[in-house]
Amino acid sequence: MDLWQLNIFSKVVEQRSFSKAGEIVHLSQPTVSSHIKDLENHFGCRLIDRLVKEAVPTREGQLLYQYALRLISLRDEAETALNQFKGRVKGNLVVGGSTIPGGYILPGAIAGFLKRYPEVFLSLKVGDTGKITGDILSGELELGIVGARSADNKLIQEVLVEDEMQLIVPADHRWARKKSLTLEMLMQEQFIIRESGSGTLKSIQDNLTRSGHHIEDFNIVTELGSTEAVVQGVKNKIGLSIISPIAVSEELKAGILKAIPISGLDLKRHFYLTRHKHRSLSPTAQAFAQFLLDEFRTAA
Repeated sequence: MDLWQLNIFSKVVEQRSFSKAGEIVHLSQPTVSSHIKDLENHFGCRLIDRLVKEAVPTREGQLLYQYALRLISLRDEAETALNQFKGRVKGNLVVGGSTIPGGYILPGAIAGFLKRYPEVFLSLKVGDTGKITGDILSGELELGIVGARSADNKLIQEVLVEDEMQLIVPADHRWARKKSLTLEMLMQEQFIIRESGSGTLKSIQDNLTRSGHHIEDFNIVTELGSTEAVVQGVKNKIGLSIISPIAVSEELKAGILKAIPISGLDLKRHFYLTRHKHRSLSPTAQAFAQFLLDEFRTAA
């Protein structure tokens, strides 16, 4: 067993495919299969079930996958630490972002970071808040930026950006010229919500609870799985929704959509730089975290 074999194994687990894993590590499918067979012989058990359409880890394979991630991460940390000791920030880094940070905040920050540290290869994984925090807890991600505070005490979260959500309506809606609306008015309209696990939905629910209301008080007509889908739903007049103006900045500038505050409802929220309390960040992740804190706190 060696780290190269564990790296190949982890790609098979993540891609659920020998051929796709081979494309990533630039090996043929038979060679990938040979490496997995060597690992199975070493541990004396089957690690991957070869099903008709996909390769699925066995229970033993799932256990090994968690250790493989830790070993690969430790390898990257060692390489990065030595490069940093020599005055260089270098290596691979995967960070997570929930929908708004991942789609609208992090890309620009990543561009600035890579300009400063051109020898870093940075990948961005986008998912809802629940997915990103779950991946940090499991060790698949070192850092994430999410739109809701977690109740899990194994996470450390620092405020990175403050945001204030507003009601988003089409430009030709009868409310488009209003300066503000009441919550009671909004509850009569068809309303679109994000899926469970979304930081946006959690923020709305928390703020409604503080005002003595509940999301169930709305006339909900559909639940959509991404901010982009919600925006398209508003554009196509399925209903109205409360989202971050950050996500529709282009549409607001173009006059396609309008953003309206809701009186009597505090819709301020924060995006949090999130990491695991009991895991040390690699030097590259430390450099990226400090870059984000410097950039956004200076902007504030």
